[in-house]
Amino acid sequence: MLMAVKNQLRITLLSIKYAFMRELLNKVTFITNVIFMVLNNACMIVQWVILYSLKDNFGGYTFNQVLLLWGFAAGTYGVSHFFFKDAYNLSETINSGKLDVYLVQPKNVLLSAITSNIETSALGDFVYGFIMLFIYGVTFQNFFLFIFFSITGGLILTSVAVILGSLSFWFNKTETIVETGNSLMVNFATYPDGIFKGFVKILLFTLIPVGLANYLPVKIITKFDLGLTLIVLLFTIFIVTLAFMIFNKGLKRYSSTNLMNARI
Repeated sequence: MLMAVKNQLRITLLSIKYAFMRELLNKVTFITNVIFMVLNNACMIVQWVILYSLKDNFGGYTFNQVLLLWGFAAGTYGVSHFFFKDAYNLSETINSGKLDVYLVQPKNVLLSAITSNIETSALGDFVYGFIMLFIYGVTFQNFFLFIFFSITGGLILTSVAVILGSLSFWFNKTETIVETGNSLMVNFATYPDGIFKGFVKILLFTLIPVGLANYLPVKIITKFDLGLTLIVLLFTIFIVTLAFMIFNKGLKRYSSTNLMNARI
């Protein structure tokens, strides 16, 4: 069992490595995409600079905490879209029959399908996340917590994308649902949770788990809490497992389109 997991992990990392090498063939485009993504994110923080010039607290967050929140939003997005880009195209992959090519490969179908490409600009998001961390105030503990929660947050975002994409096994024309769900995960992540009340806030810690991906990590770095850290970790394990279960259940319903395609 452990050997099978080790082999699958090695194959997955090789898949990501080769996708990265393909992108590096055009180094100018690669570097430009990363730089412009950092600049794009930097422009978006201007709104908060203006708001905090009028008031020093929004939703219980100081300006530095909002910067940290944006850092996590960028970091989790970067991890998810760099390593698992095609999780966001899973619905199209299923509907178009492009899943066929992964069925004949001697490795996990889901991992193969979502790691075959990378989004180079997502590296800019990850870099931007670290910039926000350094502005907030980096310590040895914060540095490693940021990496840890960027990974857990990235896995949560990816799992949500897989769950939404897997709906295509059962329903037609789910593109709107998929796009809306993924957009909500990204958009809510850039606003302090204190400005949301009642039912909306409950949604942000359940069906739209931005709270586990972004809000709790900010609170933990602000004031370390082992209990909250374990909650984030356990939830990450739960939703990743759920994503695999739903995809594999849906895969049993998949009908091949006999699409002639090859993956190199």
